[in-house]
Amino acid sequence: MIHGGLTTDDFTGAVTTPIYQTSTYLQDDIGDLRQEYEYSRTANPTRASLESVIADLEHGKHGFAFGSGMAAISAVIMLLDEGDRLILNSDVYGGTYRALTKVFTRFGIDVDFVDTTHIENIEKYIRPETKMLYIETPSNPLLRVTDIKASAELAHKHGLISVVDNTFMTPYYQNPLDFGIDIVLHSATKYIGGRSDVVAGLVATANVDLGAQFAFISNSTGGVLGPQDSYLLIRGIKTLGLRMEQINRNVEGIVQMLQKQPKVQQVFHPSIKEHMNHTIHQNQAIGHTGVGSFEVKDTEAAKQVIHATKYFTLAESLGAVESLISIPVLTTHASIQSGVRAKEGITDGLIRLSIGIEDTEDLVNDLEQALNTLK
Repeated sequence: MIHGGLTTDDFTGAVTTPIYQTSTYLQDDIGDLRQEYEYSRTANPTRASLESVIADLEHGKHGFAFGSGMAAISAVIMLLDEGDRLILNSDVYGGTYRALTKVFTRFGIDVDFVDTTHIENIEKYIRPETKMLYIETPSNPLLRVTDIKASAELAHKHGLISVVDNTFMTPYYQNPLDFGIDIVLHSATKYIGGRSDVVAGLVATANVDLGAQFAFISNSTGGVLGPQDSYLLIRGIKTLGLRMEQINRNVEGIVQMLQKQPKVQQVFHPSIKEHMNHTIHQNQAIGHTGVGSFEVKDTEAAKQVIHATKYFTLAESLGAVESLISIPVLTTHASIQSGVRAKEGITDGLIRLSIGIEDTEDLVNDLEQALNTLK
């Protein structure tokens, strides 16, 4: 994270990559480029530095930086052609659901939403038109775990492109490419940046052909990340490990308290032994996400808890140094129909936490006193 990639500057000797705030580059002669840079939509030194780091961290060969997590997801879907289908875990992030059902269907790309926690469910939906298997693990917001290795093997058996959204785990704790996955992506707005000051998306792959396709899509559609934001992500990555370690300490304390709280109906987090596919998660990750969810009676009770907290900020997003709290049915998953949410277990009283790096005792006490305000 600190020494990976190409993060120093050979030209000046700068220890960190400078912000190359330029759109175009001098050519010594027609087509005779310096350092292969011609136009910053195609390549920029600051962005290239970041892309080399994410490739290293995910044990891949090619990295790509986009203007948002959704831009990265869109680039992945652009690998498909009209008439193709993809399989996606049914409790997917609302923004991904919206893009696939409201945008990409207009271009003849269809999706099957499947409970991927049981690998046999996936195979039932594979048909000749299916070209991609896309999973979040753990998922958002119920933290359901899918077997990465089994998914990769199934995808390769049927000739599918396999994709894992690794946003919740980060490359510090989980590396899907090591299990045979073709593509890993991140909403780098979250843990990678870690400071709620940048919106970005990252993609990594070890496949040379897919790397060439991503380079073409990135240059052709132009959803690339700017140099200032690329610099901020490089800076954020350097402290990723330290942040995730403290977040894991906080997770342990908060989950233990929630499990003992009589006002809490259910707690969702992969660290809990009773959590679905807990053992699978232990085998494919070496730590835990800072995202967790729990249920209270209803939306009004959830609002009361949120308003009673002092150290949890009511805000969307996740993965920052400050702890965040939200109600998925009113925020991140509001774009999903209520019937679909209910089927997936995303209830009106579900509260999602993004646990930050504050003092563990402060966070536990704050959330406990907020829950104690409920009758």
